[in-house]
Amino acid sequence: MATASAEKTDREYAYSQDDFERVRATVFKIAGIRLADSKETMVYSRLSRRLRALGIKSFRDYLEKVERDDIEQQEFVNALTTNLTSFFREVHHFVALEKFLRTHKNVTAIWCAASSTGEEPYSIAMTLAQVFGTFRTGIKIYASDIDSKVLATAKNGIYKYSSIEKMDESLQKQFFYRGTGPKSGMVRVVDEVREMVEFRQINLLHDDYGFKEKMDVIFCRNVMIYFDKPTQYKVLNNLVGNMKQDSLYIAGHSEHFQEATHLLKPVGKTIYAPVR
Repeated sequence: MATASAEKTDREYAYSQDDFERVRATVFKIAGIRLADSKETMVYSRLSRRLRALGIKSFRDYLEKVERDDIEQQEFVNALTTNLTSFFREVHHFVALEKFLRTHKNVTAIWCAASSTGEEPYSIAMTLAQVFGTFRTGIKIYASDIDSKVLATAKNGIYKYSSIEKMDESLQKQFFYRGTGPKSGMVRVVDEVREMVEFRQINLLHDDYGFKEKMDVIFCRNVMIYFDKPTQYKVLNNLVGNMKQDSLYIAGHSEHFQEATHLLKPVGKTIYAPVR
């Protein structure tokens, strides 16, 4: 089996182990993402599209452009981030959110820290609308991602009908417009729900996330798995620093924080509270 240690002659662009290692070092520096050895083919596939679009002939030249061009740096990160999500994914988290909202009367802010294409923050907004019986809840919902393209998709709130077809029909009617004619098979989140969410581009590696208030709930699901342990600790420490004393941190199903028990304590299935 061929490996990245030698350039593959059947590829459109020369791509060596040194190129792959440089990609890994660059995306780690920018976004804290640790690419596994197994991602060599994925990296080639995704970045070769950028080389083709820009008319660049080698990975070496492309990576030099990434280092000096802020706009291409964003395209580079966009290409290498994976965005898998769905409405009400891991439904027990939204049950826990509903319970928290019903038992805490002074909730003011919720942050979805890895919003991807928007299904998660809109699920949060729909949960609030159901709990309070109104779209005007007085609670700010912030949604952020490092990927500028998925944020644009999220703001539009347009999805294939298949993404909601398993949702209760009453919720479909309440929270989505159905496309007709050339837009048949598509749905759009209703204006009132989209207006409940404020989208921002945020790099979780940064020390200051730009919020003027602390959060009652943070959803940060399936993000830490892309970071090494020191980066996980740094980001987690910053996130907890942006939380109120009586608050919830909601993690992904494969994320655990046994080495950060001084920051978070478990209060449910992949649900934590800050240690104060």
